[in-house]
Amino acid sequence: MPSIRRPWPVSRRDTDAVQGNSSSSPESIEMTSDDKTGATTTANPVEAEKDLKKFKKLHQWDFNLESSKRDAIENAVKSHDVEAEVQIDQELEENSPYPEVASAVRNVDEDVPANTVRAWVLGLLFTTIGSALNMLFSLRNPQITITSIVAQLVSYPVGVAWAKFMPTRQFNTFGLRWSLNPGPFNMKEHTLITIMANISFGVGPAYSTDTIEALLGFYKINLGWGFNLLFTLATQMIGFGLAGMFRRFLVYPAAMIWPFILPNCVLFYTLHGKRTDIAETGVWNISRYRWFVYVLCGAFVWYWFPGFIWQGLSIFAFVTWIKPNSPVINQVFGGTSGLSLIPITFDWTYVTAYIYSPLIPPWHAIANTLIGLFVFIILSALGIHYTGAWYSEYLPMSDSNSYDNTGSTYDVHKILTPDFRLDLAAYQNYSPLFLSTTFALCYGISFATIVALIFHTFLFHRYEIWYRAKASRSQEDDIHMKLMKRYKEAPDWWFGGFFLIMFGVGMGVTLGYETGLTWWAFIIAILISAAWFIPIGMVQAITNIQIGLNVFTEFLIGYMLPGRPIAMMCFKTFGYITMYQGLIYTQDLKLGHYMKVPPRTLFWAQGIACAWGSVVQISVLQWAFGAIKNICDQHQSGRFSCPNGRVFFNASIIWGLIGPQRIFSPGSIYANLQWYWLIGAILPIVFYTLAKRFPASPARYLSAPVMLGALNYIPPATPLIYLSWGMVGFIFNKLIRTYRKGWWLKYNYITSAALDSGLALSTIIIFFALLLPQVNPPSWWGNNVVSTTMVSQRSMKIYFDFLNNG
Repeated sequence: MPSIRRPWPVSRRDTDAVQGNSSSSPESIEMTSDDKTGATTTANPVEAEKDLKKFKKLHQWDFNLESSKRDAIENAVKSHDVEAEVQIDQELEENSPYPEVASAVRNVDEDVPANTVRAWVLGLLFTTIGSALNMLFSLRNPQITITSIVAQLVSYPVGVAWAKFMPTRQFNTFGLRWSLNPGPFNMKEHTLITIMANISFGVGPAYSTDTIEALLGFYKINLGWGFNLLFTLATQMIGFGLAGMFRRFLVYPAAMIWPFILPNCVLFYTLHGKRTDIAETGVWNISRYRWFVYVLCGAFVWYWFPGFIWQGLSIFAFVTWIKPNSPVINQVFGGTSGLSLIPITFDWTYVTAYIYSPLIPPWHAIANTLIGLFVFIILSALGIHYTGAWYSEYLPMSDSNSYDNTGSTYDVHKILTPDFRLDLAAYQNYSPLFLSTTFALCYGISFATIVALIFHTFLFHRYEIWYRAKASRSQEDDIHMKLMKRYKEAPDWWFGGFFLIMFGVGMGVTLGYETGLTWWAFIIAILISAAWFIPIGMVQAITNIQIGLNVFTEFLIGYMLPGRPIAMMCFKTFGYITMYQGLIYTQDLKLGHYMKVPPRTLFWAQGIACAWGSVVQISVLQWAFGAIKNICDQHQSGRFSCPNGRVFFNASIIWGLIGPQRIFSPGSIYANLQWYWLIGAILPIVFYTLAKRFPASPARYLSAPVMLGALNYIPPATPLIYLSWGMVGFIFNKLIRTYRKGWWLKYNYITSAALDSGLALSTIIIFFALLLPQVNPPSWWGNNVVSTTMVSQRSMKIYFDFLNNG
């Protein structure tokens, strides 16, 4: 009999070929498996058809499943083509159905140790150094964040050197055999080190430290070491328990691809492989390692130009250079506080700011984001700003500051009593709060996002969630789930117990110190994180778009406990960061899943690294406030002005004291933004109806949570960032993926990792060599032209004088 045909066209890195012959009996077909053992398996056509029907139903609204594969499954099931059904079922088990995963993650498991002394020592070493530096320099303006990709890069040569020079002698401690040098430095050890670094400092210092900075530096309230440490531990680690309990929804399913970690996976293979990867690029065949080195070096050298030598390359708003004092030109084309309708930047920090590398998310996520940006930010802002609604003609088009009725930055000290309470008479005599056009829109969009998440999840994912809730680890397998079943799973009760312990710590901190947060408000904060954990996690796992709960928690606590700014900060931290940090744990669980790190080892690595990182950060924070003179002062000599704490302090006054009822309730300036709750409910229903009515059209890819939630960083993010991100994403994830798919499969993610790595290394050197010792950039036109435009003048004095006199 001839070989079973391949049901869809694939590249050599998509799935491995599976040859099979039909037997004389219709009950079974003998298939040749391409697994590590090379054993033949017997596929049951009845089971294959059953599996495909279940797969088809679970992945009905899978945005990342290619249409050719979806159609092949549909045709095979509809026509009862036994050979095709068995073939497809076999291929779905032997590799990921997603080309991006198949190209980035190998479908084998190396038999090497992960739980080694070397991995733990290096992991805790990088956790200590990264946590300490990020905490210290977050107190400074400008600040720098050392990300986990730096730890991934630097730990590799350190691990290789360890393997070369450390003794290989074996020890026996209470029957446990171990060695300082178990052999060559391997990928599982490297993965464990990177995960420990990422969970402890990868996205900067703990969010709770912003609250502590605000208390110590601005409220002048010191609740003590105990509060600072326990508050940080609770806010950082309650989400750990949620992440483990929700693994069946966000880690085990193949559809939860978590695009953000795919460049990390490719980088692991590239560093440890250093060989020519076989791929049909259609252009050239250079090894990933060499390509990574070339791009990294290029990115490192290039950033010296926009980062220091020619800063005009960062915001190349040449139209505003021609007419620097034109308000309309600056509003429409400005890159700092304008709409940047000609978005040009030569700075990778701008392209990747807030929303990360555009080479990572799938094209449908990028397209949804650009649609949302055009409709809900650009068109809406233009309509509001030039009709004079919300007094917007007297305010910037786009920035994250708050203003009074003279157009000056809102001075919160004018409405405070000596004990930091709202002086209502002073507030009435001073001014209501005014926001820039896009800042006000941001709150409405955030309201819509919260509702859209619930409706979208119910309409598109309800069957999938119900199935996975019942199936747990017994759900349908892809190759990575099959390989992970050889390891003992970290049981749910470990995570559940961890959650209960940290929940108790959080409740104790809330009630044992003068936070102003009630016990029931604390429970509501945790329930908010738990309720939105799966919807937000699914969106992020599918699209790489992060959605926050920060605005929603600020809004809610302002109504629940008005006039309590410290309670507002604590509620926001528990309600938002529990979910946010939990999804970082989840993302790293998926990274461990892809790299085949034993789950129990990963459990202890994540928990210990986060706890130790919290101790280090609080230790550095306490030392800084005791040792650095005039810390948090605006003009502190070393620039340790606490920029994050200052923002948090102002936000606590605005939302904790003035409160949302004076900003969004009926009769207030921004009351109409409450209609966005309804918009958030209607959009998913409209998109679901269109997808059902036109299942083969682009309408099936419309996603309300992405369209709305991706915009939650505007401001301080600018349209320039989003538009340049979208253009680069279109080139790589639409044009190149469509017309040069072989190149894309081999080089796309390693290109992203190389660009990010080169930028990170260049940024660190520029910061420590030039910015920290306060070396000024060269004074010439390429650097000075940026400051001549109206949108770049932070005081906006010319801008307001023109408007007020005009």
